[in-house]
Amino acid sequence: MLAEFTIVPLDKGESLSEYVSKVLDLVDESGLEYRLTPMGTVVEGDWDDVIGLIKKCHMHMRKHSDRVSTSIKIDDRKGAVGRLDGKIKSVESKLGKTLKK
Repeated sequence: MLAEFTIVPLDKGESLSEYVSKVLDLVDESGLEYRLTPMGTVVEGDWDDVIGLIKKCHMHMRKHSDRVSTSIKIDDRKGAVGRLDGKIKSVESKLGKTLKK
């Protein structure tokens, strides 16, 4: 499954990269495939691993903030793997060109 998530500390002002970096370190150490985007992080793996990681990240952010907002979007397709790159390659093949990354 793919899950896109965003974790935001609501009491830390406008610049959040200091706090986001703490969570991304956990994502990087998880061993799951992921992509950081300007608006969130996409992780690929099985349900328990992905949801467990998101919970761990949320709870870690709670150590730094009294109020945390976590948004999660899930795309769960039976039997599908390698979708983190595969979905992009599929679109590119239909366009006949490589898109910006």
